[in-house]
Amino acid sequence: MVFKVLVVDDSTFYRRRVREILDEDRELEVVGEARNGQDALDKINELAPDVVTMDVEMPVMDGIAAVRAIMQKRPLPILMFSSLTHHGAQATLDALEAGALDFLPKNFEDIAKDRREAVSLLRTKVRLIARRGVGIRRPVMSTLRQNVSMPDNAPKGRFFRSSGVLTGRTDAQTQPTVSTVKRSGKDYQCLAIGASTGGPVALQKVLTQLPASFPYPILLVQHMPGTFTQAFAQRLNTHCKIEVKEAEHGDVLKPGHAYLAPGGKQMLVDGDSKLSKIVISEAAISDKISYKPSVDVTFGSLSKIFQGDVLGVILTGMGADGREGSRLLKSKGAKIWAQDQDSCVVYGMPQAVASENISEKSIPIDNMAECILTEMG
Repeated sequence: MVFKVLVVDDSTFYRRRVREILDEDRELEVVGEARNGQDALDKINELAPDVVTMDVEMPVMDGIAAVRAIMQKRPLPILMFSSLTHHGAQATLDALEAGALDFLPKNFEDIAKDRREAVSLLRTKVRLIARRGVGIRRPVMSTLRQNVSMPDNAPKGRFFRSSGVLTGRTDAQTQPTVSTVKRSGKDYQCLAIGASTGGPVALQKVLTQLPASFPYPILLVQHMPGTFTQAFAQRLNTHCKIEVKEAEHGDVLKPGHAYLAPGGKQMLVDGDSKLSKIVISEAAISDKISYKPSVDVTFGSLSKIFQGDVLGVILTGMGADGREGSRLLKSKGAKIWAQDQDSCVVYGMPQAVASENISEKSIPIDNMAECILTEMG
């Protein structure tokens, strides 16, 4: 299947370069370009693309407003481009909250120089979110220009996912989904959560439901650039009852506090179970570890400090980061849970732990916080 792409950016150069890159992929065909959000709404109505790449900062109508309009009238998978600034990070998080599925830093140098990694990442992300959108049910609306509110019972967009490209396995759910759990009675000292694509929205959904009195420290690993993790931690702290911060070297783990691994660095835990401190490292841990931050690195360090007294949760994301760290934790007696397939943006990381029976349960994201509170008391 070939997916139709609409490229939205106010830069003629960037639109042209993105088009060239995507058109070289056999699964993608750029059917049009738009220079701002309003132009994008018109082109979507005219060209009916399967997926959209969207700049954040544009005249007439910016990317955030465009995402809101698209998701209200004619939901589509959207990949955002954002500048590597604090303001750009905040705007991108707004776009993800509005309904965009994923983002890429807008790095003109990487795109212009045709760096192999940047080109491959762009194509892969567009393909993945396009596949997620296969089978989406359109609202009963003929055009985007009609200013008519949708009734409460109107059909909402439903996405179907395909993850074989991520793990080499079929797209079948590998373990049954449960929405409730019974407390096991196990002792805990820490909650650890790893996520990638789709993670910002998923993490916010989980963490905002935890009370300020949550009795354990929380370690968070989300694949993001450094400027994004700082902005994301600030946003979470604003919305959550628990305290959330971007982790710093030397932070002492405290109950009811969540520590987000800084982008471009590794977050480990050192000390002992009674007094544990965060270690932030920029050094390469292993040639086999490509992510900074890496869920495997953080989970692996927790297995040494807390042994099996950890609940590890793997949320939506592409790839298999977290599988080996979860395997280490489980070998010490820890419990590992995965987000279920139907609620994932990309069922890659959760599938990696579920398919090898590392995770014990697959849980919908809407039920994850309640299950965590039931299990951890």
